[in-house]
Amino acid sequence: MFTGIVEELGEVTAVENLDDASRFRLRGPVVTEGAKHGDSIAVNGVCLTVVEHDGDEFTADVMAETLDRSSLGALVPGSKVNLERPTAVGARLGGHIVQGHVDSVGTVLDRKPSENWEIVKVSLPEELARYVVEKGSITVDGVSLTVVDAGPDYFTISLIPTTLALTTLGIKQPGDPVNLEVDVIAKYVERLLGARADAPAGAAAVAEEGGR
Repeated sequence: MFTGIVEELGEVTAVENLDDASRFRLRGPVVTEGAKHGDSIAVNGVCLTVVEHDGDEFTADVMAETLDRSSLGALVPGSKVNLERPTAVGARLGGHIVQGHVDSVGTVLDRKPSENWEIVKVSLPEELARYVVEKGSITVDGVSLTVVDAGPDYFTISLIPTTLALTTLGIKQPGDPVNLEVDVIAKYVERLLGARADAPAGAAAVAEEGGR
């Protein structure tokens, strides 16, 4: 599990395109400290497994499903990426619960800078709109953020100077893709309420009686 608090701005150093996958080599001295084979590292919000580790670089394999569902396929050597190690048990949850399982890809629509922050508008796929609410949480390229405004096919976020300086969101321009992960709690609640609504009346009554 991750929290969406990016630890460092890393860099893609090499991309090897395979038949149905890609192998990425990435540089990140903070996240590679103490890393070993099989560890997880989130790259732009995508949970990847460390295959090899050498100094301040590591390699990770990205399968076709991940390439299709995320923006990682657009990365090239020199691309900047947000990196985060999994949160340790007992550590502070600085952002929100982030699985590193990207739901879809959005597009930066607009940026409105001001003196101390910047408002960024991002497209929102229709199938995800019901999970995004004003002042709720969303993960954009691995960054835990608060939704400022939630529309039917977009949402806006407010970025502070630290986020602009230390993550890829500071350099994303209109037209650029970003990975989106909605709040997993909202999806579980929807599934549970749906199952309860679909249950036969007798089964629902038994469940309610058993809960007393």
